[in-house]
Amino acid sequence: THAISFCEAVTHSDPGNHVLHYGGGGAPTTIIVGLICFEKASLKPVTQLLPDLILVRAEQARSVALHTTFQLLAGEMTELTPGSEVVSTRLAEVLFIQALRAHISNSPQTCDPGWLRAIFDPNIGAALQGFHAAVADPWTVESLAFAAGMSRSAFALRFKQVLGQSPLEYVTEWRMQKAIQLLGDDNRKLSDIAQEIGYESDAAFNKAFKRVVGNTPREYVRQASLHP
Repeated sequence: THAISFCEAVTHSDPGNHVLHYGGGGAPTTIIVGLICFEKASLKPVTQLLPDLILVRAEQARSVALHTTFQLLAGEMTELTPGSEVVSTRLAEVLFIQALRAHISNSPQTCDPGWLRAIFDPNIGAALQGFHAAVADPWTVESLAFAAGMSRSAFALRFKQVLGQSPLEYVTEWRMQKAIQLLGDDNRKLSDIAQEIGYESDAAFNKAFKRVVGNTPREYVRQASLHP
């Protein structure tokens, strides 16, 4: 038989049913289709940090965990018992993380420069972990290199290769990302947000925010309220 598009097969299914059965006679294949939404505002869409396609082969070491999660997810979607929606959502999140792990562990050198590759790099990942745990600390290239267990020059070069930007560019961008999330809380003062992400004055925070985001924190909040 000739292959047909998935969309065409769906048009022949029951719209109220989450499970589509199609074909027959050959070896059974289970396809799980899902959608993950990221609600928080971001300087960079998450999709820019991910590859267009992740292929996990059955013989890969992490495929056992993936196979188990697939089975659990398929069972929840088929039976639709009370609580299936909540369980399916959590399993989908686990599956997403497992797929990323498999992708990195099997092709660490072929991943494009960026955050996804950096967090799995032993040295750069250690520096990022230290920074993320204490964003407000007065981080420098030297202190980040120390957290990574590398010399300053070697760390700066490796960081640029893995992430595609300098260490301090990353520090500033991540702080602005955190600031964007904190600005969503109407009860937070700008001075408190500035201190929480490592700026001693509102002026320094405003200057850095405008340089990275394109407008001041107050302008950003105003625009966000007009376009929720």
